[in-house]
Amino acid sequence: MTKKQKKVLIRIIISTVLLAVLMILEKTGILEKLPFSRWTSLGLFLIPYLVIGYDILKKAGKGIIKGRMLDECFLMAVATIGAFALSEYEEGAAVMLFYQIGELFQSVAVGKSRKNISDLMDIRPDYANKEVDGSIEKVDPDEVSIGDIIVVQPGEKVPLDGKVLSGNSSLDTKALTGESVPRSIKEGEEIISGCINLTGVLRIEVTKEFGESTVSKILELVENASSRKSKSENFISKFARVYTPVVCFGALALAILPPVIRLLMHAAEGPMWSTWVLRGLTFLVISCPCALVISIPLSFFAGIGAASHAGILVKGSNYLERLANTQIAVFDKTGTITKGEFEVSGVHHNEREDEEILRLAAYAECASSHPIAVSLRKHYGKEIDRSLVEDYEEISGEGITAKIEGKTVAVGNEKLMRRIGAEAIPCNHVGTIVHIAIEGSYAGHILIADGIKEGSKEAIEHLKKIGVRDLVMLTGDAKSVGEAVAKEVGMTDVHTELMPGDKVSEVEKLMTGKTVKETLLFVGDGINDAPVLTRADVGVAMGALGSDAAIEAADVVLMDDDLRKLVTGIQISKKTLRIVYENIALALLIKLACLGLGALGFANMWWAIFADVGVMILAVCNSIRALRVPKIK
Repeated sequence: MTKKQKKVLIRIIISTVLLAVLMILEKTGILEKLPFSRWTSLGLFLIPYLVIGYDILKKAGKGIIKGRMLDECFLMAVATIGAFALSEYEEGAAVMLFYQIGELFQSVAVGKSRKNISDLMDIRPDYANKEVDGSIEKVDPDEVSIGDIIVVQPGEKVPLDGKVLSGNSSLDTKALTGESVPRSIKEGEEIISGCINLTGVLRIEVTKEFGESTVSKILELVENASSRKSKSENFISKFARVYTPVVCFGALALAILPPVIRLLMHAAEGPMWSTWVLRGLTFLVISCPCALVISIPLSFFAGIGAASHAGILVKGSNYLERLANTQIAVFDKTGTITKGEFEVSGVHHNEREDEEILRLAAYAECASSHPIAVSLRKHYGKEIDRSLVEDYEEISGEGITAKIEGKTVAVGNEKLMRRIGAEAIPCNHVGTIVHIAIEGSYAGHILIADGIKEGSKEAIEHLKKIGVRDLVMLTGDAKSVGEAVAKEVGMTDVHTELMPGDKVSEVEKLMTGKTVKETLLFVGDGINDAPVLTRADVGVAMGALGSDAAIEAADVVLMDDDLRKLVTGIQISKKTLRIVYENIALALLIKLACLGLGALGFANMWWAIFADVGVMILAVCNSIRALRVPKIK
């Protein structure tokens, strides 16, 4: 509990004790025996009232001065001052007391849900150990430039993205991924900011300035999440702007019109001003939209907090709301369903030695960053002399042609072989086939396999269980490879041999076949799939730890490679939305019932307290349930 919350709690306790003593004195008739009993009672009840409500009165006064009258502080001030004016001292003080109790509940709930976010915000580094002329200087991370060397001691946060020059260690990535198992890091590997170094000393060459580092991108994402409101939040905001002035005028009408009508009709009992003004004030307290205005954003905030705790970054409550209605889930294959770690598993139908075929393929792919090209160079394992490669040309969706030692070499798929007039020999094995032609003649092919990622099959099964109707995989791989992977993990549909631009077209086709309320989400690695991530209703970046493109393009970022996190994210979304609807129904039903009873005179100020503060506390307590991350069943 914060200092501010503790102060409010002390005021609540003091006010409660004072009010309880005064109510006992009033019930026993002691107050009536005091001199100037009415004024004495007023003065005594004002003490607990002002102890607990001075800040609300202050806010109401500022709101009136600034022209923002119709808020909950104004409603509370008018209702309680009106109650005191009608000599309903205990009711006036009690309304303010219970309102502050409700506010404290709300504050504690927000603090609890904010804790999950603040745990994530803890990744912000306080300093960096910059190496200067053999000595270490402790500097602000903003003062470190690309190419500088920093040293990270055990127990310290990694302040900037970089490459490990020396040292081996284990990293705590829990704040980023939600996973408690440490990750190992060694010399030559990339390291991202936000992790905590657990064991060895690391010397790191900085590759990104602090403003462009992973930790900065994530913090910016989280800080801006609240600005993207859901439809439910926008509806409640608009509803409150109309609802509040309507009920204020309704309360005014209830207080004035019946007495005036009775006066004009010369009723026997007279206009009964005090009775109807008290009903109007009761109506005003009941009508306060606190439960709706507070609990709905709090529910989404708690949901986003729960997601961040699980290593799922959601850019706004609008995306969290959309996830709940997911009916079509589209997946990229490489790096999402499969590991994306290609390995050469064989060389077939070759006219030359395996080593020579691999050498030519590695040289041809020397400038490509594609995972297949990386796997070929890795398997070749020798240094590549790029001066031997000339006339390099990359043909999108087909492959590469180049002159190697004066010979024209083509490396790619069957489309490329047809383009150059070489007759490719098909392969019966499942995997990615890289065909090679030398001087226009077919020279053989290399089989590259990419294994199914752990958890992919389980995630697809769970997505079906939670109601996702269509599970579609998109890939540029050959039909045999794509269909084999799709069948193994349990996809409902697969589209293969797609060019890079074809994925967007396929997603657009799928979007035309769904209703407005249904959500289509696309899951990709966030780098090559940025256009599709942007086009889908919800773009989910998979395995995006440290990927700028993923964080920029996606609406939801899974901070590790586990596809099961997507299931968790959808479950959190469904649970959050269910809580939101429960709160809306609870608040409206009770308030409407109490408003009716208040207008007819059956509900007094104590009913009003329950209808306002009681409902708000119930709604806030219900919202806190969104903090609990549901387990995959």
